[in-house]
Parts: sequence; structure tokens; C-alpha cells
Amino acid sequence: MLKQQFFALMAVAALIAPAAWAHDHAADEEWQAGDLTITSAFARATLPNAPVAGGFMSIENAGAQDDRLLGASSAVAGKMEIHEMMIDGDVMKMRELPDGVPLPAGERVDLRPGGLHLMFMRLNQPLVEGEEVEVTLSFQQSGEVTLPLQIGPFNAADDHAHGAAVDEHAGH
Repeated sequence: MLKQQFFALMAVAALIAPAAWAHDHAADEEWQAGDLTITSAFARATLPNAPVAGGFMSIENAGAQDDRLLGASSAVAGKMEIHEMMIDGDVMKMRELPDGVPLPAGERVDLRPGGLHLMFMRLNQPLVEGEEVEVTLSFQQSGEVTLPLQIGPFNAADDHAHGAAVDEHAGH
């Protein structure tokens, strides 16, 4: 039980700890899926035997039609989910978004530490700083795109996310 609490605490800490890494390593790369442009894609290194990790990026929808990030997959994870972290009273909570994340036409959505993010679950190997992890993203309109996420330090943060993530659940 104590071991599970420790790993849960480490997972939350990995998602909210501040640092400035992603700008130097992933900001200049971009990937296309239909009218979507994905930039600033990174994941955080994990501690040995950690069962989870977070993945982050910005997705800009330059099209005239809304889209939706439906899910993700990776060979390093038994399962991947889309999560959001939010404050409920005085408690930070993380929850799955089973319907994915809306990507409104003409807007950018940021998946970043402390907010929306990809959750790698049941990791079958550690994520090692300086390496890459391949992820396939699935979109409602734009299909699938596979891209590498640069693996930054355990406490890496996306220091170039300009503005709030689009969140249809804000205020709840």
C-alpha cells in the first residue's frame, strides 16, 4: 500500500514540477495531421520502476472545422489515456477525459504540466532523459499521426506554452 502511494505521489509530482527544458529541445520541430500542427512534443523521464509518465505538446487547428484528440498509443505503455489536472477546492485532482480533447477550428490547445496531458500507463520500460519515445495520436477528423516525443528531465516543464489550455470543463 505504501509503495502504491509513493508511486502515485511521484506521478503527480512529475506532472506539476517546474523547470525549463522543452523550449530548447522540442520547440523547433512540428508534425502535421490534416489541418493540425503539433509542436513542442515532449515527455518526462521516469524514475526506475515508475508505472506512469506524462506527455505534452501544443496542437494548433488551422482548419475551418473543429477536430478532437481521441487518444494515443505507444509501444512503451500498456495503455495511454488523456488526462486533465484541476483544482477542486484545495485539492489537485487528475481525471481521465474518455471523450478526448476538443480542438476548435482556428485555436491552439496546449497539453502541458499541471493541465491537459497524455498519460502513459503500465510502462514496460523507463523513459530515459535524452532519448525519444514514439507516440501515435488519433484525431476524429485528421486521422493518425506518429511522432517522437523528446524525453526531458523528470521535472521538465513546457516553458513556452503561451496562454491557457482550452478546457471545456473549466469552472467545474
